Amino acid sequence: MQDVIPPRGCTNLKLRQLDRMATRHYDRYLAGAGLKNMQYSLLAHVVRLGPIRPGDLARRMQMDASTLTRNLQPLAARGWVRIGAGDDARSRLVEATESGRAKQAEAQRAWKQAQVALNERLGVQRVAVLHELLDACIECLDAGTGNAAESGGEGG
Repeated sequence: MQDVIPPRGCTNLKLRQLDRMATRHYDRYLAGAGLKNMQYSLLAHVVRLGPIRPGDLARRMQMDASTLTRNLQPLAARGWVRIGAGDDARSRLVEATESGRAKQAEAQRAWKQAQVALNERLGVQRVAVLHELLDACIECLDAGTGNAAESGGEGG
């Protein structure tokens, strides 16, 4: 049996480095659509799930409410999402506007090009193994927190 080599270095640092590199890759492709990776992901979730309460959207995207609010503001300012009244005076709903749906469709084409380019650069098999490993890690870290990870879909 082969000995397991213990990890070297900080896992958090390595994940953040990979995240920054992947984000820059996707941002280059999405720039032509006028979006950054996080904005595209947020818009895609709102299109797919909306109208949705901000708290529910934050949970689905595994982000805190203040980060969600900060990232929704530019989308609302450009008229791509609308944040309106919910079922009662205290609740709010986020939904994509018609122009937001069109922007998401435009950006989705750029996102798909970024995805294909990344798969070619890393190799489809390596990306598949990476997805499997990441999904397993998300499940392990999320177990018992009550925040079932909502992943899958394009740009999600």
